[in-house]
Amino acid sequence: MLILNQRQKDLLAWVNREGYVAVEKMAAHFAVTHQTIRRDITLLAEHKLLQRYHGGASVLSSVENVAYDARQVLMIDEKRRIARALAAEIPDNASLFINLGTTTEEVAKALSQHRGLRVITNNFHIANLMCDYPDCEVLVAGGALRKRDRGLTGEATVQFIRQFKVDYGIIGVSCIEHGGVLRDYDYREVLTTQAIMQQSRQVWLAADHSKFDRPALVELGHLSQVDVLFTDQPVSAEMAEVLAAGDTRLVVAG
Repeated sequence: MLILNQRQKDLLAWVNREGYVAVEKMAAHFAVTHQTIRRDITLLAEHKLLQRYHGGASVLSSVENVAYDARQVLMIDEKRRIARALAAEIPDNASLFINLGTTTEEVAKALSQHRGLRVITNNFHIANLMCDYPDCEVLVAGGALRKRDRGLTGEATVQFIRQFKVDYGIIGVSCIEHGGVLRDYDYREVLTTQAIMQQSRQVWLAADHSKFDRPALVELGHLSQVDVLFTDQPVSAEMAEVLAAGDTRLVVAG
């Protein structure tokens, strides 16, 4: 399991925010040697969390997400705090969509003590986890199964989802741009998430701070379509204005 120290977490968030950061600048900021920063960059690059360049590091391609096994441990403490905060607001006897993603998997884990849930998901990891919960019914969408993350996507998945209208659509995304645009990497996954949003009475987005202003190719929607954003750090003043304009409630997990 990859466990990042606080400097490595901050370094990764900085690179994601700025796009490219030089080794010299990082070393000065963190008050460590260039060799220490290069080792951090090498570790993060080996786990496909950023791209290493001579003299610095940059964000990954806008067309390819971080490897799934790496995402399962990246920002894990933050994701668990977000998941607990979100699960605390879900009542018993609720119906839910839960989409693909490592943050939404943590939400599924945090729902283990709930009763009377009816869950529809296109995430095999979540289905396997929640089918053992007492008094929890799990429906799994059909579609093409992706080997890399055990996710179901495609036209059959979308058609299945459109049969239902649920209380809460619990979604994750790859990117929240500064203007509130939501983005992801795979257009098939985007179509599935869009269907989930359309068929949910409430749309709740779970996203840690590293998701803000990352590069991602496909537009999914806008924060104004989200009823509640659950994250782990206070947002910028500009983002607060976007949330207020869209009447989107912000929950910062403690």
